[in-house]
Amino acid sequence: MTLSREYASRKLAAKTLLSILSWLVVLVFILPGAVILINSFKDKNEASTMDLALPAVLRPENYATVFEKGNLAVTFLNSGLYAAGSSALTVALTLSAAFVLSRRKDRRSSVIYFFIVLGTALPMNYVALMKVMKGLALINTRLGLVLLYAAIAIPISLFIAYGYVSTLPREIDEAAVIDGCSPRTLFVLVIAPLLKPIAATVFVLDFMSSWNDFIMPLYFLNSTRTWPMTLGVYNFFGMYQTQWNLVSADIALTSLPVLIVFVFGQKYIVGGITAGAVKG
Repeated sequence: MTLSREYASRKLAAKTLLSILSWLVVLVFILPGAVILINSFKDKNEASTMDLALPAVLRPENYATVFEKGNLAVTFLNSGLYAAGSSALTVALTLSAAFVLSRRKDRRSSVIYFFIVLGTALPMNYVALMKVMKGLALINTRLGLVLLYAAIAIPISLFIAYGYVSTLPREIDEAAVIDGCSPRTLFVLVIAPLLKPIAATVFVLDFMSSWNDFIMPLYFLNSTRTWPMTLGVYNFFGMYQTQWNLVSADIALTSLPVLIVFVFGQKYIVGGITAGAVKG
């Protein structure tokens, strides 16, 4: 009886400690967002401290100012083009590649697969990448950034899609071929509809990654007409002062679309990754 009570008390203490740690982790991630949101409603002087103190007077007009002075319409369209375009291209390439590589069980296919997936572990060489982009005349172009994001996302996307495609039974292919399907028809009409969950997973993950990226546009875009929303925040940094209330409002607006995408796409992320982890 005493042992059972001790075990129950230890189990309760462990659960309590785990709950406290979980709340601490949640606070670490929530606090920066709370600081940004609160300061986006302050005036310039109040927001200079960037703390959690509530504003004396709410100033929602900060968002209207950001929209007008920050050229938000153009930067929003640019961000949407980069994120959606690169994600769609990544989905099309990785799903077709995953199908071919998973169905061909030979040494060449294995070497190609591991060579591509190796890109997830290799560091980014910006000097070589800059020379390649310059040689292809893709610097400061929207197409260049779309292709760049797709190239960066392909290794991890192929890794996720490969495991999912491998779970599809080969009998589906054989039945379609017997019915007269060509390889292209087999993939487009038979296999592709079965890949909707993993396609949604890859699209959502790549969309969020591309939308939130700051480094690539900073390096490869030198014109404000091609800037995404993540670079639009520079409009409110001056030589002698920074309008932190407008910076916070811009960051809040930039984060909103990707939060919406995550909320509606999180079930696809979890479902697609766990399904792909069954076999790979």
